Amino acid sequence: MREYGLDFISDTDLFNHVRETVEKYRFNANLSSFNKNLVDPIKLSFDAKVYGKTIQTIVENEIIRQADKLNTNHIGYFHQNIFNFISDRWHVPQSGYDIVNTEEHYYVEMKNKHNTMNSSSAQKTYIRMQNTILADADATCLLVEVIARNSQNSTWNISLDGHAIANRNIRRVSIDKFYQLVTGDEFSFKKLCEALPKVIDDVVDEIERDVADNTVLAELERISPNILKSLYLLAFEQYAGFGDFDV
Repeated sequence: MREYGLDFISDTDLFNHVRETVEKYRFNANLSSFNKNLVDPIKLSFDAKVYGKTIQTIVENEIIRQADKLNTNHIGYFHQNIFNFISDRWHVPQSGYDIVNTEEHYYVEMKNKHNTMNSSSAQKTYIRMQNTILADADATCLLVEVIARNSQNSTWNISLDGHAIANRNIRRVSIDKFYQLVTGDEFSFKKLCEALPKVIDDVVDEIERDVADNTVLAELERISPNILKSLYLLAFEQYAGFGDFDV
């Protein structure tokens, strides 16, 4: 194993954590997984007609979109669980906050992007943090954003029931500032980002990746040679009149 030059995480821990993340990536797709959350054939019809694409291409794009959504969750796993290896003081609990440091009374909620939460979700998170501070007078609660608008470690200002609320122990923190807090190195996140492509290359070179196996279109053709008709029947077969649906 080559050296990655990060003094806040061992080469072995970094490699293994990246490997765990890569191995979560999805390579296979079948009709059951494709329709797990009920595909919308009306939207796919619009997409095909408006963008001038075949329905087969639109289905393939939808498969990629679904896989990408799952993979985004896996990247969230990477960002959160890497802190199990960076410091003995920080760990990822089984439930509750994403990351905690009980010794120094830090409680962390981590989000991938600054716009992940809507207003209701943000208020719920803030109230939860307020309750944590009521239960632990020494607590500092952090909303850590991987992709934030700015590099920051500042008081989180929010509106609750039309009133501006701020508590210096409830903070909004970009991921670079959080890494600095955990490691003591101002540039530790930048160093991780520089090393990461090399680690991913090494992992991908070592593991045996699954051969992509996509049976969605073949399974749709078994319902009907007309893929668009199959999509409608998949969603609406039990609806009135769809027994002799023709499109």
